[in-house]
Amino acid sequence: VQLVESGGGLVQAGGSLRLSCAASGSTFSITTMGWYRQAPGKQRELVAAITSRGGSTNYADSVKGRFTISRDNAKNMMYLQMNSLKPEDTAVYLCNARILNLPGYIEVWGQGTLVTVSS
Repeated sequence: VQLVESGGGLVQAGGSLRLSCAASGSTFSITTMGWYRQAPGKQRELVAAITSRGGSTNYADSVKGRFTISRDNAKNMMYLQMNSLKPEDTAVYLCNARILNLPGYIEVWGQGTLVTVSS
């Protein structure tokens, strides 16, 4: 499975961006997917995650009410709608997929897309 993110860029505080993650390869083996972010000098953190059929989502407290994660399995796509952006949301955003690889799972990462929020 390969993951490619897009949609990052420069936006003013209060603005919106929509990130996309395109999956290719053995996409039938993808289970949970998520968005992570890593700011300079900080650890990578989970932003949002979504289960295989989109029935359940969870968010970091810092983005609840502002970000929405979704996926379209027919198109092998995952999205992150980011509203009311703040300068502290500035980071490289990475797409993650948990791949069924019996007897366990493996993690696959995209290359990341940079989001910069100016004050």
